[in-house]
Amino acid sequence: MLFRRLLPLAVCSLALAPAALTADAARAEDALDFNRDIRPILSENCFYCHGQDGNKRQADLRLDVRDVAVDHGALVPGDAGASELVQRIRSNDADLLMPPPDSNRRLSDQQKAMLERWIGEGAAYADHWAYVAPVRPPLPPVERTEWVRSPIDLFVLARLEAAGLQPSPEADRATLIRRLSFDLIGLPPTPAEVDAFLADERPGAYERLVDRLLASPHYGERMALAWLDAARYADSNGFQQDGDTWQWLWRDWVVRALNEDLPFDQFTIWQLAGDLLPDATIDQRIASGFNRNHLLNGEGGAIPEEQRFVILFDRIDTTATTWLGLTMACAQCHDHKYDPLTQRDYYRMLDGFNRLPESGTPQFFSSRIRLAPPLLELPTAENQARIAQFEARIAEADIKARELADAAYAGWREAVRGAGAAIDGLGLPDELATIARKAEGERTDDERARLESGLRKHFDDKVRAALAGKLPPVQQLEDLKKQLAAYRADQIPRVMIMSDERPRETHVLERGEYLKPLEKVAFGTPEFLPPLAADAPPNRLGLARWLVAPEHPLTARVQVNRIWQHFFGAGIVKTSEDFGVQSEYPLHRELLDWLAVEFQHRGWSVKTMHRLVVTSATYRQSSRATPERLASDGENRFVWRSSRFRLPAMLLRDTALASSGLLDRRIGGQPVYPYQPDDVWEPLAITKERDFTYPASKGRDLYRRSLYTFWRRTVSPANMFDASNRQTCRVRLATTSTPLHALTTLNDPTWVEAARVLAEQGLRSADDLDGRLTYVWRRVLGRTPAPRDLELLRRSYEKQLAVFAAEPAAAAEFLSVGAAARDPSLDAATHAALTAVCLAILNLDEAVTRE
Repeated sequence: MLFRRLLPLAVCSLALAPAALTADAARAEDALDFNRDIRPILSENCFYCHGQDGNKRQADLRLDVRDVAVDHGALVPGDAGASELVQRIRSNDADLLMPPPDSNRRLSDQQKAMLERWIGEGAAYADHWAYVAPVRPPLPPVERTEWVRSPIDLFVLARLEAAGLQPSPEADRATLIRRLSFDLIGLPPTPAEVDAFLADERPGAYERLVDRLLASPHYGERMALAWLDAARYADSNGFQQDGDTWQWLWRDWVVRALNEDLPFDQFTIWQLAGDLLPDATIDQRIASGFNRNHLLNGEGGAIPEEQRFVILFDRIDTTATTWLGLTMACAQCHDHKYDPLTQRDYYRMLDGFNRLPESGTPQFFSSRIRLAPPLLELPTAENQARIAQFEARIAEADIKARELADAAYAGWREAVRGAGAAIDGLGLPDELATIARKAEGERTDDERARLESGLRKHFDDKVRAALAGKLPPVQQLEDLKKQLAAYRADQIPRVMIMSDERPRETHVLERGEYLKPLEKVAFGTPEFLPPLAADAPPNRLGLARWLVAPEHPLTARVQVNRIWQHFFGAGIVKTSEDFGVQSEYPLHRELLDWLAVEFQHRGWSVKTMHRLVVTSATYRQSSRATPERLASDGENRFVWRSSRFRLPAMLLRDTALASSGLLDRRIGGQPVYPYQPDDVWEPLAITKERDFTYPASKGRDLYRRSLYTFWRRTVSPANMFDASNRQTCRVRLATTSTPLHALTTLNDPTWVEAARVLAEQGLRSADDLDGRLTYVWRRVLGRTPAPRDLELLRRSYEKQLAVFAAEPAAAAEFLSVGAAARDPSLDAATHAALTAVCLAILNLDEAVTRE
């Protein structure tokens, strides 16, 4: 096993510790900021029992409202000693001490001193910073003006200089092109692309590289990954049946919209209310599928109305997390304990989603497909051609069948007419039987006409099917019709979309229980945020437009924070899912506000914001760290260097495929089924409702990007570690490190096959070992190997060659992994040895890390 870089354990420990360089000591001499210094203490330790949730409030005391706290005597502005809050936090009596000992909360001496100082200075409150619309802050002055490439750098550098820090040097060009390629398209640069960038000495070389990557069709694929996590996108419903869906049509729309740089305000409106737009296009209706990506429970014991409310709750939670950055789910059962969200706010907003003509459970289309209307049917050209073939065969069979059926009908009709008293045994409807009993001369003209048409209908509906087995042409026609119906049900794509066709009354629910409605409510947005425009429609369209209104304090901030998270590993607000009072106070708040205002002023263009970030000097810094810097700011909150983190598992797989040349770069289309462990879906096969055999792909489909891998909610792809389970909205993923990850990238057929194919190319690339090693190294890492690298590679190759030369069977088994054909003329031991080296390179720290 090769490791180019080993991060010392001590450094890892420091990197996991909270940033120490927060200037707390200096802050003690600065003016206190309620949002930065005081609210976090109160929110963490006091608001649970003394906040806005009246059901949990103790002693009728609210510490989140200044007037109530002052009237209660908890705060005596200007006199800390007289304030009951200080007396309680300083008490030695366990019955009086706050927070109570059994709350498992403790105030530090520093926090107590901070509260005393705040009260002594007047106990001033302020609105939570995130609930006030951002205003463009002035650009701060800095000393090192020559380092600055964009306004972003001014804000970062001002913070660094105030803390006595300096930015890191710019990363070398080989690192920059690799960083940009992973960040913007999710694929490694080819050696030719690296060489071209290194050789381009013209001004603007870096900016041209950025523009080329932003224009790549793979840009949308890379940027879609985080959005699919937020939208809880998957290709199946979940639960026991776990029926497959066609939501990949929505996924493909997301990729197209991102590639086309659909402005984010429109991106928002289309997904939340595209179906409500005037003369909505197909794309706008598909986009509304964002809120149809939820789980669907079709199990036998599922109560439809209960499941419908589960889905409604999920839509509110997903919308609030994705656009507002708020934990709105807390208000489903009671007023929020920390944020000014009431239960009434929750259900007023829910009313906008309570108009969908849905039952709460999916419908059976085929043993594989289970969907819940409303749907948008979008047959492909292949579907249309196949249906036309069926219809042509049916028309041809119908001619033959009709001739026989007509003859059979004529005979049956005569039998009916001659049945007399035995007419009751023919199963005719009562009305027809009554007419048939009459003699011909006793029937009226109307009865004769009704009898003729009724007999023919009864024959076609009830009798003809019984004759099918006796009349082969008729049986053939019936079989073709069944085949066409089955094909339509199983093969025609139908994406689940939104609709307001069935408005319902909406009530606040006691403790969120759907059978316990309380107050009736009408649509509205949370009252503590700016109101809807006077002319806004009271529905999802009004909600969507409200979210992107200029005066809205959250949406732009939340989105630019996630942009920052994408490029730096952590958001300016680290808690990117929560901008409420429990969130982290942003060290770079002025930068966050500047970016939010800039985002709106630049027409909500995501690509423009991405370009702004990646062309900054802040982004272009080296990611190298020193023990001293790590000790003072291990989390890089001051952004004194570029962030360094392991690539997501999806990109690791794509990198292996791209480095070997196996990657199929087609954009969009149905999900595929690449290598997975044997019987990976077998645990689902507990009934005979459907076949859960894993339908492994063949040919090029094995090598498509990970974005297109079929995502089953109940059994997600085994080689996609640290990924969202796609069952709930996730906007911030955690990176873990376990032996299973290394076992995957060392043993999964994708990586082993990629290493084998890369080794085969390496063997053809040069006649000498160093040339071959350099080729495979550059295919994976881009840069040219240093002499020390080549020495280690040679040593590894020679050891592996000795092993495989002595064990030909092991070499043959190793080289048999994967479906890609192998050149049998290559020496097996040589090929296997270089394959092992390639596999090691694919597992290097440098290979799996975004530097």
